[in-house]
Amino acid sequence: MKIYGIGTDIIRVSRIKNSLKKKSIKSRLFNKKEIVKCQKTKNNYNCYAKRFAAKEAFSKALGTGVSKGINFNQIVVQNDKRGKPFIKLINMTKKIVEKRLKKKKYKISLSLSDEENYAVAFVTISI
Repeated sequence: MKIYGIGTDIIRVSRIKNSLKKKSIKSRLFNKKEIVKCQKTKNNYNCYAKRFAAKEAFSKALGTGVSKGINFNQIVVQNDKRGKPFIKLINMTKKIVEKRLKKKKYKISLSLSDEENYAVAFVTISI
């Protein structure tokens, strides 16, 4: 496999905290599974911030940014049984990505980190 693209993003946690005061924005940015996970987390704003940064980093790795049918709530950031984060694409966003990459088989690698005030994500897409 070769690297198709890389992306990174950093966000101030307070920016997400302020944005989430608007109820409608939460469902536009986050999938139901992400909302459930973050609501159960002690530092839930850090949880949301890491996921937002991952979505931004993914869109940069793809080379499109958030446009052309890519929806943040269809880029789902989850964790495996050991806690390792991964990105799952669903619905129209998945179809758009497959068309853009010209392949149905690809690998998205994700690394997340946060500190009290910041969250950062790094994404690679390999084909």
